[in-house]
Amino acid sequence: MKGSYLLLVELKENNVLRIGKLNKILFNKGFYVYVGSALNGLEQRVQRHLRKQKKMHWHIDSLLRHAKIINIFYKENNAREECNIAKILDKKLLSVSDFGCSDCTCKSHLFYGSLEEIMPAIEKLQMQPYQLNANA
Repeated sequence: MKGSYLLLVELKENNVLRIGKLNKILFNKGFYVYVGSALNGLEQRVQRHLRKQKKMHWHIDSLLRHAKIINIFYKENNAREECNIAKILDKKLLSVSDFGCSDCTCKSHLFYGSLEEIMPAIEKLQMQPYQLNANA
């Protein structure tokens, strides 16, 4: 399966994290939505994000060392759609500048807000919930 996905993550406490070449960023406790795409295997990408032990490769890997994925949503497609999704979320939520978008011209691929703000934004994207593996 190919497509785009959203990781809904919760950070339980404020944290200053070093994120790749972005240096140190203050992340406030709360909820974040990360937009990604996987045109070479959506299931494998999602399972990688769920693993605790992995090589740090993407910006999101550094955040996930301190935050917990609480839900995942996806949309099957053959074209890269993550930037369009990021632009829609940027209109509704706060963004973390330059996070997860080093290979495009987007402002960000990580967004912050309350669940009351995030969930309606996700619902409008008409993405499907991904079945989380209880063993992950």
